[in-house]
Amino acid sequence: MAETQTWKLLLPRQLRHLPADLAGVIGVVILTNLAALLPVISDTPVRIIFGLVFVLFVPGYAFIAALFPEAGSGPTADDETDLGPQADGIDGIERTALSFGLSIALVPLVGLVLNFTPWGIRLLPILVSLSGLTLVLTAVAAVRRWALPADERFRVPCRAWLSAGRDELFSPASRTDAVLNVLLVLSILLAAASVGYAVTVPKDGERFSEFYLLTEDEDGELVADGYPTEFQQGEGRSLIVGIGNQEHEQTDYTVIAELQRVERIGNQTRVRERSELRRFQPTLGHNETWQRQHEVTPRMTGDRLRLQYLLYRGPPPESVNQSTAYREVHLWVNVTG
Repeated sequence: MAETQTWKLLLPRQLRHLPADLAGVIGVVILTNLAALLPVISDTPVRIIFGLVFVLFVPGYAFIAALFPEAGSGPTADDETDLGPQADGIDGIERTALSFGLSIALVPLVGLVLNFTPWGIRLLPILVSLSGLTLVLTAVAAVRRWALPADERFRVPCRAWLSAGRDELFSPASRTDAVLNVLLVLSILLAAASVGYAVTVPKDGERFSEFYLLTEDEDGELVADGYPTEFQQGEGRSLIVGIGNQEHEQTDYTVIAELQRVERIGNQTRVRERSELRRFQPTLGHNETWQRQHEVTPRMTGDRLRLQYLLYRGPPPESVNQSTAYREVHLWVNVTG
């Protein structure tokens, strides 16, 4: 006991006297950031569990704690503090319900604000924004509680809840209550098992591969714009070829770049002449992205030539064309001699 008290003395006075529920909010914020950013833990279901608790409940709870620092008028608060009704407070059930509702409202607002910033809606900006907002609200809640008399402050009535739950489960008033308690416990266990299974064994979403062409703008940024369309025979111009693997498994790809002279016959495009420019054969794990610079140096000349990139999963077939490819992108270019 003495060692515990000595350890607490190492903390700042504000942290030593921080209410238990607000300390729990700070703990969830820290654990969520660790679960989302640490390399080993971020690939496990722990990240999803902490992320759901954090996003759906914690910011709203901190906001409600800042708005209502006083004890509520519900029976739980009366049992724990023996205060009598408090006109300005809310009880535990209202506090919990409002916490969920406000979290669902606050998180999209934070995302909307981030969407108009240079950082965008990405993992790190979202973590920093939500964590910072929650910690600020927690600090406001702590200051407002400390400003109240000790007997008027809200505190989580853990002992009263445990006592009431123990009496309800093990000393029911009637046989009907006992049956209902058993059904309630079984329902909670079934719900927890279902959520746990859904988290630990997630269903694979749609399987697909992204395939795209990019160029480099004046600032060195990669953009899907400003593609070169005018070429000189034998002179190279650069394009960036990209693949994004969303196949939920490691995949071998083959990319074939061709320059083709085509003609339109009815509703069909027929290739009259083709010249292969380059092949790439990357291997990507799920959710990995591959990008390579391709220096296009045409040897064929003419107007309205088709610069086509064909994507295959695995080795390509003997007949390489648009109908056998998994994905295809192309540009119409002019090449002068």
